[in-house]
Amino acid sequence: MAELSPTEQFIQLLTENQNRLYGYIFSLIGERSHTADVLQETNLVLWRKIDQFDPRRPFLPWAFSIARFQVLANLRDRKRDRVLLNSELIESMSSEAESMAGQIDGIREALSRCVQQLNSANRQLIQRRYFEAESLDEIAETSNRTAGAIKVALLRVRKQLAQCIQHRLAAEGNA
Repeated sequence: MAELSPTEQFIQLLTENQNRLYGYIFSLIGERSHTADVLQETNLVLWRKIDQFDPRRPFLPWAFSIARFQVLANLRDRKRDRVLLNSELIESMSSEAESMAGQIDGIREALSRCVQQLNSANRQLIQRRYFEAESLDEIAETSNRTAGAIKVALLRVRKQLAQCIQHRLAAEGNA
């Protein structure tokens, strides 16, 4: 397979990181409709700055910095709409979100391994609820249990997963 050109690498990275960019912007704005608008603007600015893209450097920090400026521009443009966040708060929140973004891949990897360690019943429960987006009632109906029992079981499994993730991250020095 041929090596990707810088433009193709850029498009691949931009596409792969859309959910992370959305989450980052949403963490700063907290409003879905404005988040979608800012994400679109961020994508446009990133595309316009494609000549500044260096495939040897991490993509996400660069994209986050552009997104932060777009959030600030959106804030400035909406001042008259009684916006509750000021630019200093957004700067502070963006720094925190950027530092956490670096940990996401480690957490995702730990979660994947921890899910594999669950017994088959718990793994299936997680699969149905979070990957197949079945409601508690749907799961309860097909498993001859009450929605309350499913809720409690999910709570226990999530707690077990959280402990497993914490142990894995601590063992790898990421916690």
